[in-house]
Amino acid sequence: MGGLQRLEHRLEQMISGAFAKAFRSAVQPVEISAALQRECDNNAQILSRDRRLVPNDFHVELSPTDLDRLSAYDVALAEEMAQQLKAHADQQGYAFPGPISIAFEPAEDLTTGRFRIRSRAQAKVTSHATPTQVGRARAVLEVNGTRHPLQPPGLVVGRGTDADVRINDPGVSRRHVEFVVEGGGSGLLIKAVDLGSTNGMLVDGHRITSTSLHDGSQVKIGNTTMTVRVLEERDH
Repeated sequence: MGGLQRLEHRLEQMISGAFAKAFRSAVQPVEISAALQRECDNNAQILSRDRRLVPNDFHVELSPTDLDRLSAYDVALAEEMAQQLKAHADQQGYAFPGPISIAFEPAEDLTTGRFRIRSRAQAKVTSHATPTQVGRARAVLEVNGTRHPLQPPGLVVGRGTDADVRINDPGVSRRHVEFVVEGGGSGLLIKAVDLGSTNGMLVDGHRITSTSLHDGSQVKIGNTTMTVRVLEERDH
């Protein structure tokens, strides 16, 4: 029995026979699972002779009718499909840059029985900042759904263990960019400085080595985009 057949069998057992009835003449979960694997195959980026980077963040768009049928099982389906993707990745020598995320979303332009998948490689981001430090910050750096305080003297972003904010992105150097922060309150000054990285950086779409930043500035390194957020003064 192949991997997709095993997936379908587990799903049928898991939801006690309601599966086949609910999905008759609609999108079949096994079709979605196969499409997720193809999405990885079609978007694999070579890291080395034996390893390739593949997307780990997936958005499955369905017709409102199909999404309604699926809604009772979406969490269980996502978990099973993620396990199937991990098994496929192990067989093919694929590497995910972070945890696998599968979300199901409505698309008004799709008819019953049709779906499409959007995917991206979203790197895992870690730092030593505490929630209290983030909460007190006058400015933060947003990276892949995480927030990191921008406060004097600043922080270094990179792939190495010595970076203040570590991004598991193969296109990011060990010490890629430094965010220099000076001043405080309304006089806060933030600057991005490339640290001699291999692939450089883009600031608001322009390749540059050093520049001042403002609220909403976007800095892209590797496949990762970071956004500067300057927060309102907090009441004491």
